[in-house]
Amino acid sequence: MSAKSNFVFKALNIVAWIIFVGLCIEAGGLIVNFVFSLYKPEFVQNLYQKLDLSEMYSRSKWAFFNMYTFILVISILKAYLFYVVIRLIYKLDLSNPFNRYVSEQITQISYLTLSIGLLSYIARQTAKNLMHRGYEIDQLSQFWVDSEAFILMAAIVYIIAIIFKKGIELQNENDLTI
Repeated sequence: MSAKSNFVFKALNIVAWIIFVGLCIEAGGLIVNFVFSLYKPEFVQNLYQKLDLSEMYSRSKWAFFNMYTFILVISILKAYLFYVVIRLIYKLDLSNPFNRYVSEQITQISYLTLSIGLLSYIARQTAKNLMHRGYEIDQLSQFWVDSEAFILMAAIVYIIAIIFKKGIELQNENDLTI
């Protein structure tokens, strides 16, 4: 592996770690917001992203829990997605990238990405439905604005996973013929 490739790979590893830490902070902050919004709603305006859904909570607990569940699950899935990416980066051997572990991790990344995209899309449609019923949801749109991008990315990563599976099959056939 060339020095330039090694440098790029290490830089991507650092970027993945930065994104992972940021997503963990976001998920943790949202969990703290959720707990505080239930027990001490007066502190919500001082917490992470000032996500105050107390009006929604007072109007409909079902709508509040539904929307907050979407927010929490999506943020936790994003953090877990980058955890899987970091695990893949550490175990990836660039001299022999076609192995079963890499193929399974790439497939898992595609499934996680698709899950995030679909959940984001469902959450966005649910939020639109609540907006038509008079709920204030402007501050929620930031959590699922990129649903189509995640679905498209899932398709691309799944194609890469299929290519890796085929590469493993070809490599195994090559090993058997030699």
